[in-house]
Amino acid sequence: MNKETNWVDVAWSGIVTKVKKTSQEMTVPFPSMTENGEYCNTHQPWAWVVGFWPGILWLLYEKESYEPFKEMAIDRENIMDGPLDEYVNIHHDVGFMWQLTSVKQFELLATPQSRTRALRAASHLASRFNINGRFLTAWNKNDVSVADPRGLSIIDSMMNLPILYWAAEQLDAPRFKLIAMAHADTVLKEFIREDGSVRHMVEFDYLTGEVKSYHGGQGDNKNSAWSRGASWAIHGCALSYQYTQEPRYLEASMKTADFFISQLPKDFVPHWDFRAPIDENTPRDTSAAACAASGLLLLADLLDDVDKKAHYAGVANKVLESLYRQYATFNDDTQQGILTGGAFNCPKNLGINCSLIYGDYYFVEAISKMKNRCSGADNPLNMI
Repeated sequence: MNKETNWVDVAWSGIVTKVKKTSQEMTVPFPSMTENGEYCNTHQPWAWVVGFWPGILWLLYEKESYEPFKEMAIDRENIMDGPLDEYVNIHHDVGFMWQLTSVKQFELLATPQSRTRALRAASHLASRFNINGRFLTAWNKNDVSVADPRGLSIIDSMMNLPILYWAAEQLDAPRFKLIAMAHADTVLKEFIREDGSVRHMVEFDYLTGEVKSYHGGQGDNKNSAWSRGASWAIHGCALSYQYTQEPRYLEASMKTADFFISQLPKDFVPHWDFRAPIDENTPRDTSAAACAASGLLLLADLLDDVDKKAHYAGVANKVLESLYRQYATFNDDTQQGILTGGAFNCPKNLGINCSLIYGDYYFVEAISKMKNRCSGADNPLNMI
């Protein structure tokens, strides 16, 4: 057993054991971040984070066939029917919500109701498309105060596009794919800077479609480089290439990945913003690390160039091993999260150095991918 396989297997085993325990202890249906080690906060079932916990359960069920994971995931998905029927509180994050739940359940169990849920969610997302600006509106009237929400779009959107691509394939309906690609092209033009850094928020004139202004959002300022935003771009652009095979999305994923990698500290776990003042007290963001690592593994899989495949897979391996050795909580029963060291919103001083459910999700997703790689004959890690 090689070194990579050993720590990956230990990490996977730790995740399974941890979630078996915490899933029985957790008192909230939709966890988001920990306080004093406990996932004690919850959200309304229309919140953007609600898909991540059942998403973790499906990832584990896929490999472990542990029935309680399936039952809990189905129960959470059923609760999410409320906002899907209501519609008015739906925002652009339906991909995070129903891609990880309904699409996954349909892939694993062929459940017709889950397919219908995901198609309805995709239709809701498509309805947010601004024709003049060629972008998807992020939020609703009361969701944000820094800008007019009717013209606001954010980099997180790239992770929601797969549900549109999936719907296009399911229904043989290219309108969903065309909307996703139009939005992705706007992201490439207006969000990704020449150096590969990424803006969080772009405000458009909601009537003309012209850019009005840029906002720092969860980054340090409007010219900064919020690390989780970079991870959304790496991963989201790779996903757009996976569904479309359009080279510009692959190139954008590599461009943002190269910037992200160039900014990593020696331990491969990014600070919350690459352009914020950095000293020994500057928060890291393990959720950015986990999402980027999973995206880098996907990027490696999509490339034909052997050296580039090995490069991106190798960095992902180093990021994930650092997360496993420094931030995983497998030996700490006081922590319900899988990873500590997340940073939700540093400008507002919210959720600093805690577990974030999306950080946990992308760590599980990435370790699952690593297990597949370590067991396969075509393993880019062998080329490191």
